[in-house]
Amino acid sequence: MTPTMPLSGLKVIEMGTLIAGPFCGRLLAEFGAEVIKLETPGEGDPLRKWRKLHEGTSLWWYAQARNKKSVTLNLRQKEGQDIARRLIEGADIVVENFRPGTLEKWGLDYATLSAANPRLILVRLSGYGQTGPYKDRVGFGAIGESMGGMRYVTGYPDRAPVRVGISIGDSLAAMYGAMGALMALHHRHATGRGQVVDVALYEAVFSMMESMLPEFGMTGFVRERSGASLPGIVPSNTYLCGDGQFVVIGANGDAIFKRMMTAIGRHDLAGDAALADNAGRVARTGELDAAIGAWTGAHSIEHVLAVLEGADVPAGRIYSIRDIVADLQYQARGMIEKHRLGEHDEVWLPGVVPKLSKTPGGTRWIGPRLGEHTAEVLGGLGIDRAMQADLRTRGII
Repeated sequence: MTPTMPLSGLKVIEMGTLIAGPFCGRLLAEFGAEVIKLETPGEGDPLRKWRKLHEGTSLWWYAQARNKKSVTLNLRQKEGQDIARRLIEGADIVVENFRPGTLEKWGLDYATLSAANPRLILVRLSGYGQTGPYKDRVGFGAIGESMGGMRYVTGYPDRAPVRVGISIGDSLAAMYGAMGALMALHHRHATGRGQVVDVALYEAVFSMMESMLPEFGMTGFVRERSGASLPGIVPSNTYLCGDGQFVVIGANGDAIFKRMMTAIGRHDLAGDAALADNAGRVARTGELDAAIGAWTGAHSIEHVLAVLEGADVPAGRIYSIRDIVADLQYQARGMIEKHRLGEHDEVWLPGVVPKLSKTPGGTRWIGPRLGEHTAEVLGGLGIDRAMQADLRTRGII
């Protein structure tokens, strides 16, 4: 028997496109929530056409929209807004990532929605949040990553700041949105009342910036780009091996550092009292990186990893997606899912995170066709086939 998922019974209405809002909806859907995604008739979420396509549909779409129901609804038309209100009256959570003011313009503001459904939780994801002098600006993940401080510290000091290779700002905001929704649900259990969860992309990024703010506030220190190293925590860096591959080594624990130096034959450094703690090692960062680099440069990455694993030193190669798919740990943990796509093809999706021992999440179906569930969902509102046909002719659904 399939175990009950932890969010089974929750109804979520997802309004919005691309990454932040839909990824938030995806996280809830993966753990059993019924997520009804509202899409513009004839167009759908632009993500359906992004990056690599299979027969006209993005491969990314199948992961981002898995376990969701697709309903076409024109929210720019009054009849579409009326149908949305009816759906929301029976919902637990609404997720949206429009520019602030858009829901208000459509008559879907929280005051109106919560008057009909006091238990409603509204998750709002935007570039700058729902308040403040910047709230009306257009905000994308790239801007949030820049304003939040991430871009400034990413890359090498002699070059322009670089981006992380994924839309990390959007995804961080989405995770905070899902977490906020669950917190609001817990509060609702006690009070019976919903609330608004307001997530700004730049704030989601800023919250990840570790010690940057207290260091600046106390000492005026501004963290700069440092390439592959981790300044102030030594040794923790990326080193070139003799076969041209790179290894990441984190030997910054006091006991770990001593084990590593012993394992690579540098007993002089292992026994040096001045290097027994992180502060002493930071003062000699260049010397230690040179010693480790000389050792890794003389050996293949396989030899380096074998020696360090034998000494219980955290180390690893830098994985490409090809490495990930071939890795035994990924396979053992069910992180490479394979699903049928049409009659002859197969789509691979990342496994669900986190792993719950009693009520695990999962992939019940891959991303749906545009409007695949419109008839089912609107039928549940009492809108019969004839009425739906009329709405479809007039571009409402």
